[in-house]
Amino acid sequence: MKPYYWESQHGNFGDDLNLWLWDFLLPGFRDVHDDILLVGVGTVLNRALLPDGVRKLVIGSGFGYGSLPDMRDAAEWDLRCVRGPLTAEKIGLAPERGIVDPAVMVADMPEFRNLPKLYKRSFIPHWESAIAGMWPVTCGTVGMHYIDPRGEAKSVIREIAQSEFIVAESMHGAILADAFRVPWVAVTTSDSINSFKWNDWAKTVGVEYRPRHVPVSSRTEAMIKGARFWGMGFEAQTVPEAANLRSADGEVIVAAREPRQTFLRSAAKQVLAAPSTLALWQATRAEPQLSSDSRLAERKERFQDALAAVRRAYF
Repeated sequence: MKPYYWESQHGNFGDDLNLWLWDFLLPGFRDVHDDILLVGVGTVLNRALLPDGVRKLVIGSGFGYGSLPDMRDAAEWDLRCVRGPLTAEKIGLAPERGIVDPAVMVADMPEFRNLPKLYKRSFIPHWESAIAGMWPVTCGTVGMHYIDPRGEAKSVIREIAQSEFIVAESMHGAILADAFRVPWVAVTTSDSINSFKWNDWAKTVGVEYRPRHVPVSSRTEAMIKGARFWGMGFEAQTVPEAANLRSADGEVIVAAREPRQTFLRSAAKQVLAAPSTLALWQATRAEPQLSSDSRLAERKERFQDALAAVRRAYF
């Protein structure tokens, strides 16, 4: 089998963990049925993403973007379970088939157990926010550890596990925090954050998605998201990897990865990011969430049952 995942050109740990998670959950899966695509972690049940004419084994994937593929052909689709009840309803499965996001199983991997706590409070933004936001500086201002979701997946996950409190715009930031029993608070910087997929997962572990609003931290970030920044609205733009974003008059505003800046320009941007800084600080004072031990354990047990059924059918 071959694992399928959505590959961001910028990097996104919540998708990239598919590269090694399934070797832990289904050892030897790469050596059997090389004609089958294993569709796992991610919001990838999308007609535009998954290839036709290939048999697909779906274990814990979710819907949330675009349109659903036609999954009626049992010869092409083996739907074992999906991320949550909202995805199950969308594709016509019984609600109990929406078990949980498979990423929760990362916490069972030996290399992530019993890690020391190194960070009092950490913030992990959505990868789109990380591209051009002032978040590393903003976090430093309020004494938070910044976790870049574009980093190497295992390193990102260790930083989550080694935190005592997580503020998450990244859904998998919250999922992993919950799996490692780290209290978390959800935030959002724009309407582009997909609440459907958050609620899909949240319902499986008995928590609520109630994000606190945090303003975008820079003009470039507002341009990427089509958000407002200091009263000015922007049309959403796409920023390729390592490309510069330009204003309407052609001025280069900022590179996608942090550019060299003068001290005065950097200081000015910090002042403009003050509303974001305040809102992020307030998020660290909010009441955090955490699913119950029993609910999480029950969902993981049901997911293990689904994996056992896959082993019996394919190994």
